[in-house]
Amino acid sequence: MQRILAISWLTWKAALRFKLFLVIAVLLILAVVGLPLVIKDDGTARGFTQIILTYTLSAITALLGLSTLWLSCGTLARDIEECQIQVVATKPIARWQIWIGKWLGIVTLNAALLAISGACVYGLLQWRATKLPADEQKVLRSEVLVARGSAQPESIDAQIDSETERILQARLKTSPVDNVDLPEVRQQIREQVKADFQLVPSGYTRRWQIDLGFAKNFLRDKPLQLRVKFNTPQLNPKTTFFGQWQVGSLEGTNFWRSEPMSLAPDTFHEFEIPANLFDGKGVLTILFLNPNSTPLLFPLEDGMEVLYPEGGFALNFARGLGIIFFWLTLLAAVGLAAASFLSFPVAAFFSLAVLAVGLSSGMLSETVDNGTIAAGNEESGAAGHSVADTVMIPAFKGLLVVIGLAEHFSPIDSLSTGRAISWAELGAAFTQIVLLLGGIFAAAGIILFQRRELATAQGNQ
Repeated sequence: MQRILAISWLTWKAALRFKLFLVIAVLLILAVVGLPLVIKDDGTARGFTQIILTYTLSAITALLGLSTLWLSCGTLARDIEECQIQVVATKPIARWQIWIGKWLGIVTLNAALLAISGACVYGLLQWRATKLPADEQKVLRSEVLVARGSAQPESIDAQIDSETERILQARLKTSPVDNVDLPEVRQQIREQVKADFQLVPSGYTRRWQIDLGFAKNFLRDKPLQLRVKFNTPQLNPKTTFFGQWQVGSLEGTNFWRSEPMSLAPDTFHEFEIPANLFDGKGVLTILFLNPNSTPLLFPLEDGMEVLYPEGGFALNFARGLGIIFFWLTLLAAVGLAAASFLSFPVAAFFSLAVLAVGLSSGMLSETVDNGTIAAGNEESGAAGHSVADTVMIPAFKGLLVVIGLAEHFSPIDSLSTGRAISWAELGAAFTQIVLLLGGIFAAAGIILFQRRELATAQGNQ
């Protein structure tokens, strides 16, 4: 361990010698202080928090991510190209200890920078909160600067898949479909079935039943919030729509009924409901009446959600920074793995390419959903097909699985909406991002570094 720590200290000294630590620290502080001054909020608690948390934490993550890739590629590749690594390699130290030492140096450097910038964000958030009007401060403390758990309706994917297969088999009996078009037809039918489950026709009522689970045991006498979102069939609707809510038992007097609310489509709405409206089993019943002449569609993924208090903001903020730190440790492993067998410019390009692939999950997911990498016919609406689909689509699916191990966690979104980041989520992030993905890149980098010939003439590389 002493040898590894010695290499880590050398990495720190190099960062301090080239003023990297100071430059990044100044840029981070400028991002934290400057962004809220340049971008004006709308005066509400949510708008204020979006500026302070969303933009500043995103800027911090981007700056630290890019500097991590640059430093991790440069610290090893430059040492090899400038023949400095030979001096270290002749010492009684294993190459894997050199690799781990450099990784640990970069990781601890990131930890210090993230702690400084995170403390600035937290302090600025608390200070700016005192400048808001009293009613907005109340919203801030109850809906944003808090850790809220969430509960959603039970998934009905199995029911949708069953109904999709039934309709598909019935259609195939009357209208046969080529095997190459079968996935597309199945997807179209599934979307139609899914829309039926999400739709609330004009004049109709829809009911949700949400099981609060174990949380019911500590939610007595505590108000809850509903977070809802709906869409309409209209293109670019410019009007709001009315809706009336009833929460609680359908029988008896233990229920709450809202006044008609005017709600805008394609946006999230949060409103508070009284305490103790769930039954003895912890099930909360919610009804929505659509009095409009237009049907409304509540997405299954995020159309209905119950939010409840679960903890304080400070510890939740620290856990969010922890997940960001795990992302940075992964980027450090990626950069060092690339530098283990490539020159500095090529290693930097390779690392950025890996990062770009990781950020392209939306495009990959859309391609997998379409079942082809070929462009479709815009006039007929038919999807194109390519010979490469048999190779690329399974490869994209595999990439999505790997990317999902790190992308699944969204600490910035959770913090800006007052969502709880649980210890279980933090542990899962550490396992998937640091141990699994980071371990894979670390193992590959160490093996490549072990096999690399350091005594070759560097000018010929």
